[in-house]
Amino acid sequence: MKKQLAYFINIEGVEGVGKSTAREYISEYLNNAGVDFVLTREPGGTQIAEAIRDVLLSHHTEVMSDDCELLLMFAARAQHIARVIRPALAAGKWVVCDRFTDTSYAYQGAGRGLGQQRVAGLEQWVHADLQPDVTILLDAPVELGLERIKQRSAKDRIEEEGLGFFQRIRDCYLQRAKTFSERYRIIDASQSLENVQAQLAQLLQGMLA
Repeated sequence: MKKQLAYFINIEGVEGVGKSTAREYISEYLNNAGVDFVLTREPGGTQIAEAIRDVLLSHHTEVMSDDCELLLMFAARAQHIARVIRPALAAGKWVVCDRFTDTSYAYQGAGRGLGQQRVAGLEQWVHADLQPDVTILLDAPVELGLERIKQRSAKDRIEEEGLGFFQRIRDCYLQRAKTFSERYRIIDASQSLENVQAQLAQLLQGMLA
C-alpha cells in the first residue's frame, strides 16, 4: 500500500464480530503513534445523522419499509460525509469509521434483498469520488456473532432479524472482499481477542511504515 498523509478506514462485519472493541483498539493504537485522526460511526457522526440513527434502530409500532431504511442510511451518510469525513480528510486527518457504504450493500442490498444496483445508484449520487482506502472486515460465522449479541441487554430493530438475514450479509461482505481486494483486509474475528488485535496491529504498522 502506498504511504499517504491521511487514510480513510472503515470497519465492517455482521453483528457480534467485535467492531466496537476493534474500533477502541485502533483508536488507542493511533493515539500512541501520534496520528491525528477522527473516530466516527454510521449511521451517525453528526447531530442530524445521529437523530436518523435513532429512527433506524429504534422499535416502532409502524413497520419500516426496506426502501425507507436504505434511503435513511444514505441521508445520514450524506450529512456525515459533508460535515465530518470530507473536512477531516481535507485537514490531513485520518478517518476511522465504524461502518460505511459497504454496510448498505450488505444489509440493505443483500440482507433486505433490494439488490446491489439500487445501492450503487445512491452511492454514485452521494459520494462517487470518495471511497475508503482500507476496509477492515471482521469476519466470523453468523452463529457465533448472534450468540455473542444474546448477552446484550436489548437488541435494536436490526439485531432482531433472523439467521438467514445475517448469513446473506456475511456472504455479501465476503464477495465484496473478493471484488475489492485492493482495499479489503479480512480479519478472523472468531479468534481470541489477542489474535484479532495482533492482526490489527500488523495492518496499522504497515500503513504507518
